[in-house]
Amino acid sequence: MTEEELIRKFQIEKITLSPFYKRIIAYAIDDFIIACFIFFAFHNMLAAANAQNEEALSALIQYLAPYIILLKVIYQAFFVWIYGATIGKMAVKIRVISTIDGQNPNILLSLVRSNIRIISEAVFFIGFLWALKNFKKQTWEDIAAKTLVINA
Repeated sequence: MTEEELIRKFQIEKITLSPFYKRIIAYAIDDFIIACFIFFAFHNMLAAANAQNEEALSALIQYLAPYIILLKVIYQAFFVWIYGATIGKMAVKIRVISTIDGQNPNILLSLVRSNIRIISEAVFFIGFLWALKNFKKQTWEDIAAKTLVINA
């Protein structure tokens, strides 16, 4: 789909780009869900490490970090691929579409998007802030995966 066709589709279907504040709220909801999952899945380990000392807790968190990152990647990629939105995005009524065909991103683009999102988080959220200066409101992950976030 060319950019002109995409613009025409947006005008015909009255589609608008998501405001940045909705994306922030969706991000917070999604991270809260993941944090709750991690807490409940590893509660006993976290409690035992915390009871020992601060070093044991720190070591456990370092051990869990790759699993948390993997969980975030899978969560983001799966929900964006299947539903076009994570639970947080659904809650604030926004969704992700591919600029290639205007549909949900395929699994490959969803995986690219979720991996670039992790990188963006790691560098002080600069990739997210990119959306503030981009006229299409695209973050690094949107640019890499050729997606837009729209109001649902």
